[in-house]
Formats: sequence, C-alpha cells, structure tokens
Amino acid sequence: MYDADHARAPQSDRRAILHDMEPTADDFLGAALKGLSSTPKALPHRFLYDAEGSALFDRITRLPEYYPTRTEIGILRDNAADIAARVGPNVQLVELGSGSSVKVRILLDALDNPYAYVPIDISRDHLAGAAQAIQDAYPDLRVEAIAADFAQPFDLPPRGAGKRVGFYPGSSIGNFTPAEAESFLKLWAGRLGAGAMMLIGVDLQKDASILEAAYDDAQKVTAAFSLNLLARANRELDADFDLKAFRHEARYRADEGRVEISLVALKDTEVTLDGRRFTFEEGERLHVEDSWKYTLPGFRALADRAGWEAETVWIDPDGLFSVHMMRVRP
Repeated sequence: MYDADHARAPQSDRRAILHDMEPTADDFLGAALKGLSSTPKALPHRFLYDAEGSALFDRITRLPEYYPTRTEIGILRDNAADIAARVGPNVQLVELGSGSSVKVRILLDALDNPYAYVPIDISRDHLAGAAQAIQDAYPDLRVEAIAADFAQPFDLPPRGAGKRVGFYPGSSIGNFTPAEAESFLKLWAGRLGAGAMMLIGVDLQKDASILEAAYDDAQKVTAAFSLNLLARANRELDADFDLKAFRHEARYRADEGRVEISLVALKDTEVTLDGRRFTFEEGERLHVEDSWKYTLPGFRALADRAGWEAETVWIDPDGLFSVHMMRVRP
C-alpha cells in the first residue's frame, strides 16, 4: 500500500510509457465541417481539450462556483479505504479522461499494491506530463498512458494478475446524451471484461442557479475554455473565427436534466474553414457541449441496461454529487 512517505520518494529514472493515438488535424477538420453544416451548428466537445483547453479546465476545477471537483475529492477521500477493500489488491487502474491525474492519487495511496495505472486522455502533451508526474511520485508503479479518444476502439495493455478497475471521475459521463452514455458504458464493459469494476462520478440534478453558476463563472474562465475551441480551429485548421463575435452561455434545461453550453453570435458573422464559408446570424447558437445531470435511480437504470451491476454509491452530505461503484455483469 502506498503511504505519504512513498509518495514523497525521490524521482526515479523510470519513464512513463506513452501510446500515441491522439486524434489528428484531419479528424478535427472532418468533425468541424460536419458540425458547422448541421442544424443547429455544433463543434464536438472532445476537441475542447488541447493543451490550452486542458490548462483552462484545470483552472475551472479550482473556481468557487465549480462544486463537482472539490465535492468528488471529498467523497473519494472519505471513502478511499472502503473503495480499496472492495476492489482488492494488484489491480490495473484505468482512468478515462485522466486530465492532470489529481484525483487518482487518492486511490493510489489507498490501494493494495496496484499493478499498473493506465491514464487515457485526448490531449497527448498534457497527458505525457501528468503521467510522468505520477510515475515520479510512485516509482514502483507501472504507468502506461494512452493518448486517445476513449470513446473510440483501441486495446488496453495486459492487466496482470489482478482485476481491471475503471475510474471515470469528474461527471464527464454527462457530456454524452443518455443514449450515448449507455452505448459508452456498454463499450467499456466489453473493453474492461467480465468481473471488472468501475468507479464513476455522476453529477446529480439540482437547482438551476447552482448549475448555471458552475458553468458560467464570474471570472469568465469557463467562457475562455469554450472560446478556446474556436481559437484551436483557427490555430490548427486555419479557420478565421472572430472570437469577439461570440459569447459563452450556459442554460439548465430542467425538463431534460442537462446544462446546455453554447457560443452565441453577438452579430451577423462568417467563418471560412477548408475553403467553405459558414454564416451565423446575430443570436444564433453554436453548440459546444451538454452536461447531463441524473437522479440516482435514473443513472442506475441506465448502467443496468449497459451491462453493469450496482455495487454501492457514495454521496456528499449536501446531495450534490455521487460516486458509483459498479461491476460488469457476468
């Protein structure tokens, strides 16, 4: 078991392994052209997380309005020993959308002799730095990172003698529609294999004022995060978005249980991409992402349809957030 002294061990010369399957500029271009040709216009949320976007999201997680990160960290800290006892020793811990790999340290400090840590993230450069930081902090742990869109097909490294445990924190499951989330969980049930477990963070339905503040903060960091998607298209795809012609907007659609995040055109404007011209009328929305919120019974029913059995769920005292432990149905 890793303890505080182990976490402070001197850096080793061991390097984290990195498998690079990061989406290419052609992937981004094809998705952007398709999204701008649709009604309503949209850009895929997975492309928010380049190096700049990942850094901005790290800032978002520290904002006073953004409750999910600190609430989930509290749940993990309070229940780390219980989680470790339930999953057992020698696990291969696979983190989906690992980002800066902050929350996983709580688990690594509690787990009994974990075999390996496999962080998966779409931003290669951000992932490489975070994976090496984990390798340096836990020199005896095998760290094998995968730069990829984790909703797409790829093979996981061999799991060793213990079971596989998926870790999907941050309520990122909410970026999928419920139908997409069900398909995604089916995909990962098959990928992790029979008997595998998953620990997943799920945001709960609550008052609109709390949700809209969390996704449209007073410092406008979330707005910069959304607008960086346009800036990325300008940098990587030679688009000519006028960032000053759009404003960030977050609205909670309570009847559907989702926060809808858009960039709204402040005036009539145009953008050229790959030789094609797209026009926006004043007030027109460019859809960036959704964040679906669940009830406990609603999420458990979705997971059950996807082939997962509920083990247990932990909730913070204010009822804001939940962390579910599930097992792939035999």
